[in-house]
Amino acid sequence: MNLAGLKKLRVGFSILYFILITCFFLDFTGLIPSSYYKTIVFLQFFPSLLQFKSLLTISSIGFIIVIIITFFYGRVYCSFICPLGVLQDIISFITKKIRRLKQYRYTYLKSYRFIRYSFLAVFVFGLFSGFALILSVLDPYSIYGRIASGVFRKTIVETNNLLVSGLQKINVYSLYHVDLKPEHWTILAVLLFFIVTIILFSVFRGRLYCNTVCPVGAFLGLISKFSVFKIELDKNSCTSCNLCSRVCKAGCIDTKNQQIDFERCIACYNCMTVCSENSIQYKLRWNKKLAIRTEINKNDNSRRQFFAITALIFAASIRKSRAQQVVTDTATKPTGRDIPVSPPGSVSIDTFNASCTACHLCISACPTHVLQPSYTDYGLIGFMQPVMDYHTGFCNFECTKCSEICPTGAIKSIKIETKKITQIGIAHFVRQNCIVRTEKTDCGACAEHCPTKAVRMVPWKQGLVIPEVTPDICIGCGACEFACPTTPYKAIYVEGNDEHKMANEPDKEKQEIKVEDDFPF
Repeated sequence: MNLAGLKKLRVGFSILYFILITCFFLDFTGLIPSSYYKTIVFLQFFPSLLQFKSLLTISSIGFIIVIIITFFYGRVYCSFICPLGVLQDIISFITKKIRRLKQYRYTYLKSYRFIRYSFLAVFVFGLFSGFALILSVLDPYSIYGRIASGVFRKTIVETNNLLVSGLQKINVYSLYHVDLKPEHWTILAVLLFFIVTIILFSVFRGRLYCNTVCPVGAFLGLISKFSVFKIELDKNSCTSCNLCSRVCKAGCIDTKNQQIDFERCIACYNCMTVCSENSIQYKLRWNKKLAIRTEINKNDNSRRQFFAITALIFAASIRKSRAQQVVTDTATKPTGRDIPVSPPGSVSIDTFNASCTACHLCISACPTHVLQPSYTDYGLIGFMQPVMDYHTGFCNFECTKCSEICPTGAIKSIKIETKKITQIGIAHFVRQNCIVRTEKTDCGACAEHCPTKAVRMVPWKQGLVIPEVTPDICIGCGACEFACPTTPYKAIYVEGNDEHKMANEPDKEKQEIKVEDDFPF
C-alpha cells in the first residue's frame, strides 16, 4: 500500500500547528483570546505532565493522549506537534534550498543511547527533586518558547517600532510604540547557545538534537519500541538503494542491514515518498505470534527499562511540589527586594519554582510587560523564570491572563475577584527617597495609581502631604513602584511574599480610580 500521502498530512498539520503556537508568543497586542492558548498548548507533553502533577484534572491529560498515540503509531508527537522539532525541520529545509546541492543528504547515525538515556535520567531527577532549572533547560517546548519570545517576538516588536517612527512622520497613528526591556547578558548568552546548537544540529544532522539531547524524545522512543504499528523495511523487495536513508532526518534507517531503528524514528514519512519499490510500510507489529515472541525476547531488557522509567516519571508527576516627573538622582537610600515577587496564582515562590519551565508564554502575553525573565531573583533554581519587574510595568488590577494561559500549572487559574485580594507582596515606603521630602514639592503619583488605595497621602510639613501604606489592603501589584518618579532608587517598592496571602477588602468608597492600560503617564 502506498502511504506517501502521510508526508503531506504531516507537513500540513505541523506547519498549521507551528504557526498557531508561534502566534501566541508573537502577539504583543493582546488580540488572541486567553481561552485559545490552553486549547493549542494542551498536547505539549511536558507542560501537560507538570499541570497534571499540580492539578490532577481532566484538562491536563494531554501527555497521556500523546503516550497513547505513541503506543499505536510511534513518535508522531515529534514531527506533528513539537514546535522545536518543526523549527528544526524548517531550518533543514531552508538550508537545503540555500545550498542547492543534490549532495545535501542525511546518513545513518549511531544511536547514542548512553547520551540519550543520560539526559533522560537527569530530567527524571529534576522531576523528583523539584529542580526546575533542569526541566526548563531540557524541555523542548520551553526551549522553543524562549526562542520565540526572545528572538521572533522582539524582532517583530522592533520592526513595529521602526514602522511607528516612519508612519508618525506622515501623521499616521494606526500603530503604537512598544517598549522592550534589555535582558541580562547571561540570559542572552544561554538563549544564543540554544539557538546556535539547534541550527548546527539541524543544518548538518537533521534531528540529531531530538535523538541525543531531548528527554521527551528519549521517553517517547522507549514507548515506540512497543508500538502497535511500525515503519519497517520489506527485505524481500528492498534493493538497498540508500534513497530512504538519504532523506531520513532521524538517521535511523540502516539500509546495509535493511533495518529501521523505530525508537529513533520521528514519523516524518520522508522515506515513503522516495522508495520506488514500496519497500517501506506501516506494519501491524502483532500480526504473528512468532514475531511477537521473538520481539519480546529480543527486547526483554528494553521492556524492563521502559517500565522502570515510566514508573519514575508517573511517580514524579503525582508528587506534590512544594506623563512622568523627571527627578534626577535625588533618592540616595538604596532599596532592593529581599524576596522576589512571583505572579498572582503561583501560590508561593517554592511552588512556582518547582513547576515553571520558563517557556515565557506568560511573558509574551502579559499586557503590561511586568513579567520579565529572572536573572538572580530566585537564585539559580529559578533562572529565566518569570518574575514581577515593577521597573518595567505593573500588574493590571483587572487582568488574570498569565493564570489563564500557563501550560504547566505553575500559575494556577485564578478568578478576578480572588486576584484582587491576593497579596503577592507588600509595598514599603522609603521616606528618605521621596521627592516630597527631598524636593519639598507635591507628588502623590503612588497614591494616585494604587487600585486598592493601600497607599494614601497624609499631612506632613509645610502644607505638604506624604505617602502612607496600609499593609492589610495592599496586594503588591506594583502600580505605586512603577509610577514613582525618583531615581536612582524608588521611594516606594514592593517586597514579595514567600507564600501568597489574602489581603483585606479595600474600602470601596475610597477607591476613586481604576488603573487603566495606558497607565501612568
